[in-house]
This record gives sequence, structure tokens and C-alpha cells, in this order.
Amino acid sequence: MSHDLTFAQKVARHLARTLMAPVILFQVDNEFGVLPADELDDADVEILFEYDPYSGGRSVH
Repeated sequence: MSHDLTFAQKVARHLARTLMAPVILFQVDNEFGVLPADELDDADVEILFEYDPYSGGRSVH
């Protein structure tokens, strides 16, 4: 978890390219987290961005 959105975005892009799988950047309270999309399940989080290794990132909002 990170308090810095810019850092979390960089981590998300890198993780998506490394895993070659979609990654979700989410927010819980005032912290940002990154998980592979298939591991997020139905968690109570606010999804901000989705990063796909093939098409790049896109805002969910």
C-alpha cells in the first residue's frame, strides 16, 4: 500500500507488464494498492485504474 498515487501507478504499469496480466489500482481509505485483476475478488475497495499489458491503462471512472 502506498500514499503516493504516482508511485502506485508506476508499480501497476510495471506489474502488468511483468505478469502479462491485467492489474487493478485501487484505493482503500487514503492508501493505494495494486493487485492482479483475478485476485481482487469482491473486495470492498474503490477501483481507480485498470492496467492491461497489451492496451495500457484506463481510468475506471
